[in-house]
Amino acid sequence: MIDHLFRHHYGKMVSVLTRIFGLAHLETIQDAVQDTFLKATLSWKNNPPENPEAWLTKAAKNRVLDIFRKLNAERKRVPEIVNGMDAMAINELFLDTEIQDSQLRMIFTACHPYLSPTERIAFSLKTISGFSSKEIASAVLTKEDTIRKRLTRARKTIQTKDISFKIPHGNELPKRMDSVLEVLYLIFNEGFHSNKSEILIRKELCGEAMRLCQMLLMNKITRTSQAYALFALMCFHAARLDSKMDENGAVVDLKHQNRSLWHFPLVRMGNDAMLKAVEEDQYSPYHFEAAIAAEHLKARSFEATDWDKILLWCERLYEIQPSAITSLQMAVVQLQRDQLGEAKDLLMSIQPNDLEQRTYLYYGFLAEYYRKNGEKGKAIESLDVAISKVGNQAEKKYLEKKKASIQ
Repeated sequence: MIDHLFRHHYGKMVSVLTRIFGLAHLETIQDAVQDTFLKATLSWKNNPPENPEAWLTKAAKNRVLDIFRKLNAERKRVPEIVNGMDAMAINELFLDTEIQDSQLRMIFTACHPYLSPTERIAFSLKTISGFSSKEIASAVLTKEDTIRKRLTRARKTIQTKDISFKIPHGNELPKRMDSVLEVLYLIFNEGFHSNKSEILIRKELCGEAMRLCQMLLMNKITRTSQAYALFALMCFHAARLDSKMDENGAVVDLKHQNRSLWHFPLVRMGNDAMLKAVEEDQYSPYHFEAAIAAEHLKARSFEATDWDKILLWCERLYEIQPSAITSLQMAVVQLQRDQLGEAKDLLMSIQPNDLEQRTYLYYGFLAEYYRKNGEKGKAIESLDVAISKVGNQAEKKYLEKKKASIQ
C-alpha cells in the first residue's frame, strides 16, 4: 500500500511544496517528502489510518511549517508562517485544482529546454512520479551513479538559470509540450514493456503516465490533439495488459492472447480520446501509433486483423518519424501478409544496433522470417542471438520455447 501511495502522492507533495517554497529549495523539499513517507511506513505498521491520503496531505502541510522553520534557521530571511491569511493560503494550495496546477508547473519545469534531454527524463521521473535513482537507471538503461549526476546537474541548472515554476504560454508552449509528451510516453512504455530483468509489466507506471496525461487534458492550455492521441494510445495498450502474460508468468504473444481479457472500457475511453485527437488536421506519431493499436483491438481474432490497414498506418508513421522500430513493425506486418520478399528487404535495411535495448526483437523477427521461408537452421541461429541479447527473463523463456518448437 505504501509503495502505491508513494508513487501516486510523491509528485503531488513535491509540486505543492515547491510552489510554496520555490525551486531553490527543491532538494530540501524532496528530502522532507521522503521523510514523510518513511514516517508513514513506520507508524502505519501497527496502526494504519482510516484515510491514508488524508493522513499524507496533513503530514505534507505540517512539513510546510517544518521546512519554513528549517530555512528560517539557516538563512534568517524566510518569513514565519502564522495563523491567519498565510495559513489559509497554504490550505488553498492543497485543494485538488491547485494540486493539479502545481503538478503541471512541475512537469513543464522538468521539461525546460535549458535541461538536456537525458536530464529532463531523469528529473521528470524523480520529481513528478517519485522514481528512485535506481528505478530511473533501470528505465533508461544506465548506471545509477549517472542518474544521480543528471539529477544534480538538473537542480543546479534550474537554480543558475533561474527557471520559473510555471506553465509556458505562447510560442514556447508547443516545444515544451513535445518534451512533456515524450517523457510521459517513456514512463508508460517502461510500464507496458519493462526493461527490468525480473518483471515485464509494471502496471503502476502505466497508470501514473495515464494520470499525468489526463492532467494535461484537463487544462485548456495543455489540451492538444497530440496529448489526446497519446492518451488514446495509452488506453489501447493498457486495455491488453491482463492478457500479456498467463497465470504462470509466461509471455503470451498477440496471436495467442485471450481477447476476452481485454478491458473494453479502456478501449472506449481511447476511442473517445481519438475522436478529439483528429478534430484538427495535424497528425503526430502518437496519432499513427494509436491507429495501429486500435486496428489490433478492432479484430475479433488474430486472423481477422486488417494487416493492410496496419501497414498503411506504419507507412504514415515512418513518413513523419523514420525509425528502425517502425521499419521492423512494417517487416512484421509484411510477414503476416505473406509478403516474404518485402519483409526481407525491410529486415535487411535495418541496422540492429539502432534498436538499442530492443535489438533482440530484430533477431526474433528475423528468425520468424527464416522459419516462414523454410530455413530452420538460420531461424534457430537468429533465435540464439535474440536469446543472448534479451534481458528480461520472461521474454528469454518465450524465445527459448519458440526455438524448441522449431527443432
